[in-house]
Amino acid sequence: MKGNPKIIKKLNSLLSDELTAINQYIVHSEMCSNWGYEKLHKADEKRAIDEMKHAEKLISRILFLDGIPVVSELQKVSIGADVAAQHKHDRASEHDAIASYNDGIKLAVEIGDNGTRELLEAILKDEEAHIDWLEAQIEQIEQMSIQNYLVEQLG
Repeated sequence: MKGNPKIIKKLNSLLSDELTAINQYIVHSEMCSNWGYEKLHKADEKRAIDEMKHAEKLISRILFLDGIPVVSELQKVSIGADVAAQHKHDRASEHDAIASYNDGIKLAVEIGDNGTRELLEAILKDEEAHIDWLEAQIEQIEQMSIQNYLVEQLG
């Protein structure tokens, strides 16, 4: 099915964001594993896998619309030197993703592409859950101190 070039461009932009997030979250996951924060390792790894699933869905939709998925363009990957910085970088990435998905939904509605709209709405809900979790972690650090928070993240 021949898709609208504007929506294909937007889908490729979202794909770039997802591929960037995968890289960022995997690095953060492995850093946490290296530091012994197994709970954070698993949480970051799960978020990276969620982003992989999003990327897969975006690629599938681009192909369905007779577009060409662009997988070679990434955004800046922001690696945190410590757990608190990682959470803040990841929250910023999710914040940007939410804004971009909302823009994509608006565009899909404008051009009458309800299939793309539904896909983007489903992914948006996942991104909102990600930012909710990250904001809770940042709040816990502020309330209990980084040292107490990190003790909770061990094995």
